[in-house]
Amino acid sequence: MNPKEEETAGLDKVYERRGGILAVMSLSLVIVILNNVTLNVALPELSKDLKADNTDLQWMMDSYALIFGGTLLVMGALGDRFGRKPALQLGLIIVAVASGATAMYATTSEHVIFARAVMGLGAALVMPATLSVVVVVFPVEERGKAVGIWAAMAGAGAPIGLFVGGWAVENHGWEMVFWINVPVILLALVLGFFLVPNSRDKQQRPLDAIGSLLSIGALVSILYAIIEAPNAGWTSLETLGVAALGIVLGVAFIRWERSTEYPMLPIVLFRKMGFTMGLVAISLAFFVMFSFMFTQMLHFQLVRGHTALEAAIRFLPLPLGLMPAAANSDKFVAKFGSNNVVATGLTLITAGMLLFTTVEIDTDYVRIALTFFLLGLGMGLTMAPSTTLVMESIPEDKAGVGSATNDASREVGGALGIAIGGSVLNEYYQRNLVVPEGLEAQSAVLTESFPAAIQIGLEMGNMELIANARLAFMDGMVASAMVSAGIALMTAILVKLYMPGKTE
Repeated sequence: MNPKEEETAGLDKVYERRGGILAVMSLSLVIVILNNVTLNVALPELSKDLKADNTDLQWMMDSYALIFGGTLLVMGALGDRFGRKPALQLGLIIVAVASGATAMYATTSEHVIFARAVMGLGAALVMPATLSVVVVVFPVEERGKAVGIWAAMAGAGAPIGLFVGGWAVENHGWEMVFWINVPVILLALVLGFFLVPNSRDKQQRPLDAIGSLLSIGALVSILYAIIEAPNAGWTSLETLGVAALGIVLGVAFIRWERSTEYPMLPIVLFRKMGFTMGLVAISLAFFVMFSFMFTQMLHFQLVRGHTALEAAIRFLPLPLGLMPAAANSDKFVAKFGSNNVVATGLTLITAGMLLFTTVEIDTDYVRIALTFFLLGLGMGLTMAPSTTLVMESIPEDKAGVGSATNDASREVGGALGIAIGGSVLNEYYQRNLVVPEGLEAQSAVLTESFPAAIQIGLEMGNMELIANARLAFMDGMVASAMVSAGIALMTAILVKLYMPGKTE
């Protein structure tokens, strides 16, 4: 058998096991997504056991997101250069080791924060590899369906992660949030070793070291500014200074990538409207979803009095809408075009957010569930076609960095959603909270923190304070949903006007 015949036979074998490969990539992807959200429901337990203050708790969450989002482009490029399978497996091993070590040895907040940062680095290796392997393995005629399934798992991972985290904390303590990773990762590693083929940039271009450093500096700075803005203030010197640094480094990155012979991310890709509008749609859709999910955990637990697990269960209509919509979006795209399908998805998101603005404290859960279902349908119809457009706009040898760019847009959008959604909520809560007579001395604490107001009300048996705090929170939550509706509608219009109906 000559080399060409051997290569053909190898490709045939890969094609035969493409279903198993997609399953492994989906499993690996879910691990990354779960780690982004499961810790949310464990924060109260961590606060008690490790005596963590609010700043510590915030950085337990944010250290993962900061390192993950900040290194995505570089890790995607490394996968292209040295092989996507090794990148995937190394990333999974890093996450597993950091998770197990945290569950066994963490005794301080600093231990958890550091471990989460390490897990973010591992996740940044895993996530771009999952999508780039899917793109390489599946032929063009099947790629839309495969990416749709990948996108379904990516979108459903967050609400499922809340459910898993709620179950783990309620039944086994915060350590189980980390232990869960280990057997799942071992399964992904074993299956991946036998099923997943290696692939890389055949041209073996040299690494873009300067571009890598500039991209890390820009993304980390921008994400840090977004994360810290609600605490430091959007107009504070810290926020503006770090944001300005991120913008300067971003401009420097663009200039360098345009001038260097072997760019990590060819800037010319942004001239393709499929690539650019796909990223815009993904980023702003995740803005809405993460903003909404952030407010709903507080809504279900502190306004409606549900446990973490009960709250997580109430998120399930979201993946029930998202998964079938994403998995079957390729059929709609083939008939109606990407722009129409994505614009419809964003319109459904808009409808869901507008419906939620009618929710009150005593509103039946059925209406809330419908909001989650509409959001899920809209996310499914938005994510999958947008992701397919992004990946089909780039050459196959850049699949890793293309996937990383797609993932980075999600991270930035999600971080902005939490930051801006949270800021709007806090602004309306502080403005509308009526402090009962006799509690004026604690006014600063009560207006600063909704959870603190509820806790103080419970300790004092002051039902008036609890009722007022819940009403003020609902005002902020509705205002946040209205902002999200406006963002989704604006994006729908842009997509309809500028996103191509078919791949360029």
